[in-house]
Amino acid sequence: MAAELTGDELGSLGRCPFFRGAEEDLLRRILSLPGVSAEGFSPGETVYQPHRFRRCLGFLLSGQVQVTNGPLSVSVLEAGELFGAAALYNDLPDYATTLTARTPCRILFLPQEEVDRLLGEEALLRRNYLRYLSGRIRFLSGRLQAVAQTGAEGKLARYLLSGEEAAPMHVSATDLARRLGLSRASLYRAFDALEKAGLIRREGKTVCILDRSGLEGVL
Repeated sequence: MAAELTGDELGSLGRCPFFRGAEEDLLRRILSLPGVSAEGFSPGETVYQPHRFRRCLGFLLSGQVQVTNGPLSVSVLEAGELFGAAALYNDLPDYATTLTARTPCRILFLPQEEVDRLLGEEALLRRNYLRYLSGRIRFLSGRLQAVAQTGAEGKLARYLLSGEEAAPMHVSATDLARRLGLSRASLYRAFDALEKAGLIRREGKTVCILDRSGLEGVL
């Protein structure tokens, strides 16, 4: 029996990196594949945790899901995002990751066997998935390098340099401090130091890089 989605949920699925550019006919065909299911979760309900996971890709159709990687790293998935790639082909799950419904949400689960078949048959999905994984590798590499920086200014500089060149960044101090493993006070001191050096300019939550080469010199 095919998984049934609302029009909004189908739109969220089409915006997902895995399905970007796919025709609606392909999306509806995927909903009828064996083992594919759309499931609802209540706020606070566990979606994924160590030793309780499925070999599936999960696609958030509606609502929000909180991702926790230890006490200092918390992020939120929105409708149109996916998860589960790390556990899809590993013998062990991601031991540090827990996913919890932050709001009422619905998730589409696509089993590993069907992911394998689709990647073999659909060139568009294959390209999308490789592009998505490449982006994740770059992101995680940047996170590891940021952790390796001993000073708050170095961590902040590396984060700012990870954005698109010449594009202003919009950041929440609370979220950024959590991502970088810094206290808010240390983060504000780092911002002040970089701003006084003429390397960046802050306007509310927007940060503009004024001297990229100088900022690279902080690393």
